[in-house]
Amino acid sequence: MLLRTVALTLTSFVLTTGIALAQAPAGQDEFVPLSSLPPGQELPAAPLVLASYASFLLLMMFYLWTIWRRINKVEQDLDALKRRQGAASR
Repeated sequence: MLLRTVALTLTSFVLTTGIALAQAPAGQDEFVPLSSLPPGQELPAAPLVLASYASFLLLMMFYLWTIWRRINKVEQDLDALKRRQGAASR
């Protein structure tokens, strides 16, 4: 389980880093006002922000799902323990 989580984290890190490096803008020598930029370069960080929020949301959903499974397992173990104690006391 830990290995799967580490692999998922590393994979998402590599994918987001690859996207960030692939979309690196060309360097500039001086200040360029926003009004003179082409429409495609007005907000170059939007895809990265979206990808980071999406990956965070997916990781949080996965984490909550694992907690939910562990809580259900503990509840099943407690129910089995109660049944065994009830059977032993009779």
